[in-house]
Amino acid sequence: MKKLTLLAAATLLSACQSMTPATKTSLDGEVFYLQRIALPPNATLTVSLQDVSLADAPALVLDEQKGPIKGQVPLPFHLSYDPVQVNPGHRYSVSARIEVDGKLIFITTEHHAVQLNGSDPQPLKIRVDAVR
Repeated sequence: MKKLTLLAAATLLSACQSMTPATKTSLDGEVFYLQRIALPPNATLTVSLQDVSLADAPALVLDEQKGPIKGQVPLPFHLSYDPVQVNPGHRYSVSARIEVDGKLIFITTEHHAVQLNGSDPQPLKIRVDAVR
């Protein structure tokens, strides 16, 4: 009886292993700006991957990296997404912003489209411009 129970448990475990979700795919890149200034030590970087297909609705965020900045430009980022979330015919974009004490100082001003089909150049180069 014990052997039968162990065999059943092993079968269930192997079935669970074959049902693991799809692996995530990632986009790696760096954020930069053209000004020759250093960022203060309390600056934070936010980079997000968004589905921007619907013009009359907020963008759907697939992934976002947010946190304190370590070092100076170029600032590396890593975004992960589930390929199952990618819909053919939808438009996707990466945007970035740099804040200091909650005040926006740099932001993307151009559309940085990504295909999410494996053809995107990596590392992505995302330029942010100063907020005046």
